[in-house]
Amino acid sequence: MMRLSVAFRHARRSHSTIQRSRTCVKFLSRENRHTPDISAVSFLRAREASSTSGTTETAASLQSHARKYEGPPYERAVGDIVQRCREELKSIGENNPGLKPTLAIIQAGEDDGLLEMNKKMAGKIGLNVMQICLPHRCTEEEVIEEVLRLNKDSRVHGIFLHLPQTFLSKSVRNAIKPQKDVDGVCDLNVGRVVLGDKTDGFTSPVAGAVLELLAKHDAPLVGKMAVLVGLEGPLKVALQCLLQNNGMILQTCRWSSTNLQKQIMDSDVVITLNTNQNHIPSTWLRPGVAAINLGSALLEEHPDSWEATVEAQSAAGLGPLTAAFRMQHVVRSSRRWIQEQQYQPWNIRPLKLHPLSPVPSDIEISRAQTPKPISQLAQEIGLLPEELEAYGNTKAKVHLSLLNRLQHQPDGRYVLVAGITPTPLGEGKSTVTIGLAQALTAHLKLNSFACLRQPSQGPTFGVKGGAAGGGYAQVIPMEEFNLHLTGDIHAITAANNLVAAAIDARILHEATQSDKALYSRLVPSVNGVRRFSPIQLARLQRLGINKSNPTDLTPQEVSAFVRLDLDPEKVTWQRVVDTNDRFLRKITIGQANTEKGHARQTQFDIAVASEIMAILALTDGLADMRARLGRMVVGSSRNGQAITADDLGVTGALAVLMKDAIKPTLMQTLEGTPVFVHAGPFANIAHGNSSVLADKLALKLVGEEGYVVTEAGFGADIGMEKFFNIKCRTSGLRPNVVVLVATIRALKMHGGGPNVTAGAPLPKEYIEENLQLVADGCSNLKKQIQIAHLFGVPVVVALNAFKTDTQAEIDLVCRIAKASGASAAVPCHHWSRGGRGSLELAHAVKEVAAQGSRFQFLYNLQDPIVEKIRTIAQKVYGAEDIELSSEAQAKIDYYNQQGFGALPICMAKTHLSLSHMPEKKGVPTNFILPIRDVRASIGAGFIYPLVGTMSTMPGLPTRPCFYDIDLDPVTEEIKGLF
Repeated sequence: MMRLSVAFRHARRSHSTIQRSRTCVKFLSRENRHTPDISAVSFLRAREASSTSGTTETAASLQSHARKYEGPPYERAVGDIVQRCREELKSIGENNPGLKPTLAIIQAGEDDGLLEMNKKMAGKIGLNVMQICLPHRCTEEEVIEEVLRLNKDSRVHGIFLHLPQTFLSKSVRNAIKPQKDVDGVCDLNVGRVVLGDKTDGFTSPVAGAVLELLAKHDAPLVGKMAVLVGLEGPLKVALQCLLQNNGMILQTCRWSSTNLQKQIMDSDVVITLNTNQNHIPSTWLRPGVAAINLGSALLEEHPDSWEATVEAQSAAGLGPLTAAFRMQHVVRSSRRWIQEQQYQPWNIRPLKLHPLSPVPSDIEISRAQTPKPISQLAQEIGLLPEELEAYGNTKAKVHLSLLNRLQHQPDGRYVLVAGITPTPLGEGKSTVTIGLAQALTAHLKLNSFACLRQPSQGPTFGVKGGAAGGGYAQVIPMEEFNLHLTGDIHAITAANNLVAAAIDARILHEATQSDKALYSRLVPSVNGVRRFSPIQLARLQRLGINKSNPTDLTPQEVSAFVRLDLDPEKVTWQRVVDTNDRFLRKITIGQANTEKGHARQTQFDIAVASEIMAILALTDGLADMRARLGRMVVGSSRNGQAITADDLGVTGALAVLMKDAIKPTLMQTLEGTPVFVHAGPFANIAHGNSSVLADKLALKLVGEEGYVVTEAGFGADIGMEKFFNIKCRTSGLRPNVVVLVATIRALKMHGGGPNVTAGAPLPKEYIEENLQLVADGCSNLKKQIQIAHLFGVPVVVALNAFKTDTQAEIDLVCRIAKASGASAAVPCHHWSRGGRGSLELAHAVKEVAAQGSRFQFLYNLQDPIVEKIRTIAQKVYGAEDIELSSEAQAKIDYYNQQGFGALPICMAKTHLSLSHMPEKKGVPTNFILPIRDVRASIGAGFIYPLVGTMSTMPGLPTRPCFYDIDLDPVTEEIKGLF
């Protein structure tokens, strides 16, 4: 005897009355078939007919067979699925104890039996269920809004739309993230079913349940005829594919089809989606036919019918089996999510280069290459879609959540690119950084990241031009790199100037209002209630006032709270703008009549000189950035107390302005290898390095055997020293190797060659072989190697070769570099050849980095400020001693009094010489380093002494770069950028 399953269905007498009847079905073999018949579950809609007795007779005859019922096969199937899921969930929990997968169910209306069935099944397995109840008449937009919210919720691993079929529009279905679409309704998952992809997507649980019921019986499915009646959409496609893949012959038809009866009577399996208007007469179902009505597993459109539908399917078994498959999908989704969270091997597709000779302009080279979509690059290096925030097609912000996801992933190797003391022409640290990264990844097939600073608009439109690298070693698109990028510098400008506005407004208001008036405005009554804001409560605590009710403060406490008493002469905070504007170096503000005579002198700095930029480069997250912003000292009160951004109450607003700027920007090189562009602190008065966050993210992404190549500003005596003593202290990261960049022409200048001017023809000494000038100039190279060794880091010298360099000059530099302690010294031709031109450098870096370093700091933070300055001056610059001005000494005494003495030192010095004298090339000796002033960036976390005359606002030259920059109004192409 063949096994039998039981189905229950309701018969509806009228709109107001539901007659419940249970129908038991047993299927017998077809005598006219040569192959074994299929035994399955039949879900028949039994309806009361007004004049026929066919239904009653069928029900009676079927009830007579119920005595032979041997137990529904779906129970075994459900039990098997539950057991497998529990075992898999246990395995997941062993390695992820805090994870409990959750199914989110979105429904319209109140709870019902179908929902309870899913909750019960989830409980058996050990899953959480999150229920979202929308109104009966909710809109498509409301459903999509909930779906999008759940897509972002990392606790949710499955989304089930428990909605009427009319709600499941294409927009709603495709709003579900495919990884969470456990009902298999979105187009991507349906397409995977069509293609037979069983690894990534999810198949409809209803379709899976149907197939499982059919497969649980003895009769094979191969060659059997099946008809699908009244099915549409994803479920129809899924069933078609699954049944055809199991060897069945499929027909589909509508209820209105003229051949409906014939198709049903000729079929071995009949699968229908019945409605109130459509049903199959029992006389059409010949013995041995497996009839399944999917209406019992799907929600009907009329809410008053839901309860009846659910009870019927519960009895039938299709509902429980469908729920079991749904929970199995949730468990698998959670497993896939865990796998996604783990480190993903890279699958980089490098872009091909076809170098031309002569080498075209940078912008022509950039435009000749078609960059990969940034989403593709992100996928290649193991970023998740939710970790990417695209800005167009070629650049994107990367979310800091990546650090949490990969917190247990070992860091890669850390390579710092520094340089000898530069000339006005630049020595090519950026091109070496990019060329090395291209060589490592595109040619040696090693994971690598280049980390660069964001260029300022000042140099771009001033004298230097673009900063995206050059030749065949650059970041693309170079126009986007050099112009605005993702707006980080503008965010810094806005935040900086908000602080400046707050300072002068506070000085004005305190000078023109009484304590009572100030207090009334600072703590206003809103709807009759006065409350302190959180930042005001924090100020009260700093003042030692432990009160939270504004009415409880004494007059003395009110006065202390409302009066910062900022001394206009001791305001240290400046406004900024990202343009070289020399006439803003000193200005007078407050001259309007409305400012009531509160004018004062101040100045503008260039935006990248803002302390907020330095904070962005040194912070390790939002909480740390907010704390640093709050600690920024903007001036002193008349009694000598430091006044901070927290005292001004502006810290939260600054954090809001900076919340997007804190995310590094992902771009790519000409050869399609990844680059992080983030932060761009001024290398003179700040530490001149790209961000800690970019380096940390990159070190996790490249993996333990990968490389992060990050660049320090100016020469090794400035950028590298600050990288080690400031950035490495803050980040806790330790470099494996230093790549020290040199050029023949710079060495010739340090050896006594004539001065050069950007844009002017080079003197003959720089274009003809001159071994003596090269040998003499190598003194600067030797000194910079020694500086790196002070910190215990090995050095690889990268000689950035130009076409005017001779082989004898190149060989001489490499010999001297090795004799001076460099672990390796190699010529580089990345500018003209791309990554292939830096292969020798890449091999050298790989070999030296594997040997490790014995990194150490140059000084102890607890050393006195003066001693830390002296240590840098003597050991790094080669000075005999330092000389403090009276103003500098007074500042040091003040900082010690304020408790800032344990901060690291960030020297503000010319980049054109090891000394404070730009004209002194090579290795100056016998000089005293003058310290004319000492300032502090408390939020950034360093003291910066000013050596000689330092300008924080560059000026435009006679002929700025903007003379050559233009826009084609037809093509919108930028001309003459670089």
